[in-house]
Amino acid sequence: MLCSIDLPDCVYSKEPIFISPISPTPNHTLYLSNLDDQMFLRFSIKYLYLFTKSINLEKLKYSLSRVLVDYYPLAGRLLKCPENNHKLQVDCNGKGAIFAEAFLDLSADELLVVSNKPDKSWRKLLYKDETQSFLDIPPLVVQVTNLRCGGMILCTAINHCICDGIGTAQFLHAWAHYTVDPTVSLSIKPFHSRHVLKPRDPTQITSIHPTFTKIPLDDPNPQFSLNLHQYLQSQPVTPASITFSQSQILHLKRQCSPSVKSTSFEVLASHTWRCWVKSLDLSSSVNVKLLFSVNIRKTVKPELPQGYYGNGFVLGCAEAPVKQVVNGNLQDTVKLVQHAKSELTNDTVKSIVDLLEDKTVKTDLSTSLVISQWSRLSLEEVNFGEGKPIQMGPLTSDIYCLFLPSLGEMDGIRVLVSVPENVVKKFEYYMKELWEVNDVNGDIIKGHLQYENQKMISA
Repeated sequence: MLCSIDLPDCVYSKEPIFISPISPTPNHTLYLSNLDDQMFLRFSIKYLYLFTKSINLEKLKYSLSRVLVDYYPLAGRLLKCPENNHKLQVDCNGKGAIFAEAFLDLSADELLVVSNKPDKSWRKLLYKDETQSFLDIPPLVVQVTNLRCGGMILCTAINHCICDGIGTAQFLHAWAHYTVDPTVSLSIKPFHSRHVLKPRDPTQITSIHPTFTKIPLDDPNPQFSLNLHQYLQSQPVTPASITFSQSQILHLKRQCSPSVKSTSFEVLASHTWRCWVKSLDLSSSVNVKLLFSVNIRKTVKPELPQGYYGNGFVLGCAEAPVKQVVNGNLQDTVKLVQHAKSELTNDTVKSIVDLLEDKTVKTDLSTSLVISQWSRLSLEEVNFGEGKPIQMGPLTSDIYCLFLPSLGEMDGIRVLVSVPENVVKKFEYYMKELWEVNDVNGDIIKGHLQYENQKMISA
């Protein structure tokens, strides 16, 4: 049994290849919206899927070439707009996606044991293109790693400037669909155009947007009174992974009721933010922020078309001094999150799109925890014909926090975030404190939660 999360090296039997669309695709440049090409999103979303049975590689390659006909921008390349050096677009040239094959001398069961806390060594499970520039990396990179005893790892890197979480899930389900049956067309066709989110002319910035800050593009060393984000990036960090069952989430909701009725995301995001801030021992006067992704596909008017796979989200922003977050109660923090969500109206979203026309405007990460919710995207339902994955999540853990589906736990949510090594135990203690204290009462609490479950399951 594997006792360490440091993985051995993959063995590559051949050089990676490019998979291009199987038939001709449109050759043009694709405009990216201001939500797409933010500096904050200039990276690839890296997914890891663990399957107990491997999928025929030739079948995967063929279905990938088939799905790239529909999602042809992912076979292109990013480039800077000639008229604006800070703006990106996609050259839809059909050059193709990178596809790498490898072998790892471990079994799926051995990997499952340690997969909740993927560290930096797991990066070797995805072929690294040695190009120097983010723009030179193909928008889609795939590595299939066969395992001992017949299992398989599928890792993908999908450029975030082209797809958001909903868009990547839509693409992966489409790829899986063609792997199972390449003769049946997709039920949801991808909608490519981003002009539905073009800024107004002239721009109309009608709201204050605490998610953002303004930094001169020419200043290589911008100064902040505190930049917690840079500090965390400079520290040795380790993954913290805490799974909340449905009953434990309901217990958190009970801390807020009856005065505040909350969703699972609102209460768990609030709890996670409080524990994160508390564990870092920040000065009580520092203003901290919680940034979280909010789907705006149905918020904007007119609504974004079905199949829109570009970035159709903005970041909600809850903010407060450390002393208020740490010393206040959970329901007060939930109210901050709910208020931040309520602020994101059609007018606010359009104002944000207009604001981002100014390329000196950046997402304010200086004292922020960023939470992205993957648990509601059906990523864990992707099935290439040999069964659903026994694990899915990010390739590696990061200082950005992810809410992940807990496979095998109905409506459970796994919270994954990397924190400095010297605070990880403290963070995990605070995250579990509420339910561990109450577990002293054992069956009384469990019975009460079963009763509350019936009353609050729809909350």
